[in-house]
Amino acid sequence: MRKFFREFKEFALRGNVISLAVGVIIGAAFQGVVTSLTTNIISPLIGLLIGYNFDTLSVTFFGVTLMYGAFITSVLNFILMAFVVFIMVRMMNRLLSFGKKSAPAPEPRLCPFCKTAVHNEAIRCPACTSCLTDGEDGAEKEEVT
Repeated sequence: MRKFFREFKEFALRGNVISLAVGVIIGAAFQGVVTSLTTNIISPLIGLLIGYNFDTLSVTFFGVTLMYGAFITSVLNFILMAFVVFIMVRMMNRLLSFGKKSAPAPEPRLCPFCKTAVHNEAIRCPACTSCLTDGEDGAEKEEVT
């Protein structure tokens, strides 16, 4: 039982688990801000266009009331949250890649025998199987006839 609790403690105190917990807490707080934005600002602005409160739009069928205005507000919440998360991830990726320049891929060399593009570290041509070493490591070039 002690081993179980020790393993759990090691798992719970790992950096990535704590970072995830902080992210979830901040996300929940941010969800409250976005919900308030759509409920208190965006929905009333849409309500100005249609003439009454957008959140109270509903329809009743056979005694059951469907609050489709509240559903549309929830969809707006989701779209705003997804957009903000996308912008944040995009900014973080740009921030993390700032200053890093990717080196261009080296041009592949050509086989002197068949003129096929060959990887720079290859010692044989994949097309004609000619030996491509210079003889520096003891291997000699062989020609295919």
